[in-house]
Amino acid sequence: MIEHTLIIIKPDGLVKSLTGNILTRLSEAKLRILGAKVVRVTRRLAKKHYAGLKDKPFFEDLIKYIMGEYHNCHRVLAMVYSGEDAISKIRDIVGSTNPEKANPVSIRGAYGRITTSGVFENVIHASDSREAAEKEIKLWFKPSEIVEKIYPTKIITVKSKKEIVWK
Repeated sequence: MIEHTLIIIKPDGLVKSLTGNILTRLSEAKLRILGAKVVRVTRRLAKKHYAGLKDKPFFEDLIKYIMGEYHNCHRVLAMVYSGEDAISKIRDIVGSTNPEKANPVSIRGAYGRITTSGVFENVIHASDSREAAEKEIKLWFKPSEIVEKIYPTKIITVKSKKEIVWK
């Protein structure tokens, strides 16, 4: 079944210059990239992304982590991958959320760690279900930033919208 999934290379992955290694590993899934962009993660975006974990004691650490507060790297690489069984293929390559429990040959097993303060530095995010993927892709990407139509869209007129353009 054709699926779509959101993948985020987190600030620690960027700081450690793992982007190339991670993309090479992800290519093993033989999926198509439909969107990719570097994003400065705002607090608002981080809170929406991790909304399901808002009652957890580590919620604030997650927010700071994805925003790049712990690595002085305030950006991530967000991507949309698509293809047959994309979610399970990517999750197998990415590995368990806890780097210490992840298969050592997975991305998280090879590059992740748990800091002495208990923060999971697992270098990458991957959607864990079709529902989560749709929610996350719609949160991180506008329809115009994805090269194929993957979900229904609509056209709206926005008046008085300010936009930054090139001089």
